Amino acid sequence: MAVHLYSSPIGEIAVFSDGENITGLCFSDTLRGYHSNILTSRLPIFAQADEWLNIYFSGKQPDFTPSLKVDGTEFHRTVCGIIQSIPFSHVMTYSEIAGMIQGTSARAVGSAVAANKILLMIPCHRVTGSGGKLTGYSGGIERKRKLLTLEGADIG
Repeated sequence: MAVHLYSSPIGEIAVFSDGENITGLCFSDTLRGYHSNILTSRLPIFAQADEWLNIYFSGKQPDFTPSLKVDGTEFHRTVCGIIQSIPFSHVMTYSEIAGMIQGTSARAVGSAVAANKILLMIPCHRVTGSGGKLTGYSGGIERKRKLLTLEGADIG
């Protein structure tokens, strides 16, 4: 697995790839113990990721997404697909997502969202608790707030 580090306005981001797809994207301060084992690499997919991130952090919605590889169960991939469909600057609640998947609870959706390994490009920061409450984000609630503010989302 190859990794590339990107310097964002809200912290360094580690972008992981299998050589052809983005397989992970997280804030490097959340890696816990991996820093000493990271070997950075230059791959064309990382240039695409940089371009996407540059556009995103300029406050605009990128008009492309690098190739992503989402591992996990069919349910997890379904939830990730729904999250990817949440428009830029909008939010959706766990309950709203659950309502789109027959027989699913908001708690199950929350577990799938928490398992998202490709932050920003699969914008789990756009998923909120009931009433728009900012809940759980692996990058931290303050970063979630900053990302939604950057997008111009109405977060109250």
